[in-house]
Amino acid sequence: MGEKRAGFVSWRRDEIVDALLATAVLGYTIPQTLLRPSAWFPVPPWLSILSAVVAALSLLVRRRTAWPSVVASVVCAALTGQGAALAAAAYSMAAESTVRGWRVVAGGLAIVYLLADYIAPQSGRMAFMSAFRAVAFVYLPAMIGNWERSYRTMVKDLRETMWLREEHAASRERRRIAGELHDTVTHAVTVMVLNAGIIQDNEDPGEIRKLARNIEDKGMRALTELRELLTVLRRADVPASAAGLEAIAPLVAEGNATGLQVTLHLDVPGGLLGRQAEHACFRVVQEGLNNVRKHAPGAPVRVDCEAYGDVVSVSVVNGPGDPHESFPADHLVRSGFGLIGLKERVNLVGGWIMSGPTPDGGFALTARIPCLPPAASPRPPAVSGR
Repeated sequence: MGEKRAGFVSWRRDEIVDALLATAVLGYTIPQTLLRPSAWFPVPPWLSILSAVVAALSLLVRRRTAWPSVVASVVCAALTGQGAALAAAAYSMAAESTVRGWRVVAGGLAIVYLLADYIAPQSGRMAFMSAFRAVAFVYLPAMIGNWERSYRTMVKDLRETMWLREEHAASRERRRIAGELHDTVTHAVTVMVLNAGIIQDNEDPGEIRKLARNIEDKGMRALTELRELLTVLRRADVPASAAGLEAIAPLVAEGNATGLQVTLHLDVPGGLLGRQAEHACFRVVQEGLNNVRKHAPGAPVRVDCEAYGDVVSVSVVNGPGDPHESFPADHLVRSGFGLIGLKERVNLVGGWIMSGPTPDGGFALTARIPCLPPAASPRPPAVSGR
């Protein structure tokens, strides 16, 4: 309940401030007018109260335009002899930058306050004191409003500058990592391709085993280096060429061609998800099929990707596999970035993911991805490895 209240206050902060400012003007002006009438000329009480109400209501639009509050505050001062509305109008027009020549307008409002204060019966007709109060109660609030606006602008500029610096630093780091990836992959793949070519023309079993071990060692070393780079490479954005929903059907067809038994149900209208969310859906299916290849080859698999209202559900469910067909444990490369990396990717688009065994001995990987960008932090998902 407290979080909802805090969210509402943050969302409606400007409206709440405007309402409180209008209430303060009413709370000061009306009692003073009823207790000590000090208008420039005889005015019915109801008209004085009406002018105060109009001046207070005009402050509700002060962020869009200043002139309603300026004019209403002048009329209110003339009919009530009170300057609270003048002070609020002067502050608002400078703080919100709704009047280009705010100094001139603030000076005019200060003169109006000076006249209202000088004519008031209880002022003692002291021009010096009236002028001092006009500067302190009208022109000074305008200056404070201008300082506040300058401060907000400075903070905004600093945030934008900081963001640009962070982007430049991230860009340099990505370029460095891209170079590391290029060097690692190019060298490893080149050596592996050369060794594979030598194997094709070699008939010595001992030499073939030696070359094969060299290929395996080079591949494992390359994967280790890539895994180390992945620990520092975590990006929320994806390139435009990243696979999306359209790549799920070819991915399933590829799985069937390599020995899996996969059925697909894909029912998501085009344009419902952003590119990053579509890529997350693709990665869920890809990771699910990879897990089946490792842990349950030969098991029937069902891939479902459907839209339910404003959420897209993606699931990869397989039945129990034949344990005799599983890959040997020492041949599996355990990078540690399977379900963990998938969890991070789904979290970035505001979704959640869970995985675990099914009652019939199979395994299920399920994700829920919202169609719209998340307004708040997604709830923590439950992820369990195989």
